[in-house]
Amino acid sequence: MNKKDWYRYPAIFEYDDDGISISFPDLPGCLSCGDTEEEAVKMAKEALALHLYGLEQDKEDIPSPSHFQDIKPAPKQAIILVEVFMPPFRSNIENKAVKKTLTIPKWLDDLAQEHKVNYSHILQDALKEHLGVNDKRPE
Repeated sequence: MNKKDWYRYPAIFEYDDDGISISFPDLPGCLSCGDTEEEAVKMAKEALALHLYGLEQDKEDIPSPSHFQDIKPAPKQAIILVEVFMPPFRSNIENKAVKKTLTIPKWLDDLAQEHKVNYSHILQDALKEHLGVNDKRPE
């Protein structure tokens, strides 16, 4: 499986009275929706990037996009090309903060609070040192 920076897939926008449903013919399960076209495009990009990121993480094959002429939209449907640039999306996901619970002795917590210790910063530094990594996740 080869990660790419850019992906472009046709999406089917289905217009209804209560909004726009979005599906990707080449990516079963990649669905979204929006109330307006602007919101639908934004949601389609987010859904596409998240779906492709999941395939990359699972080391699954990423299918080639269909050609527009091979997709036959039904009434109230339009084919929209959705494009995503993955490097910033990957970075945002991989650098997202996650909450962890830890347990330390009360006397150590009291001392840390007296010294205004930032637990998150200390834990990150200690983990990086322990694992032998810098600021970036090793590939």
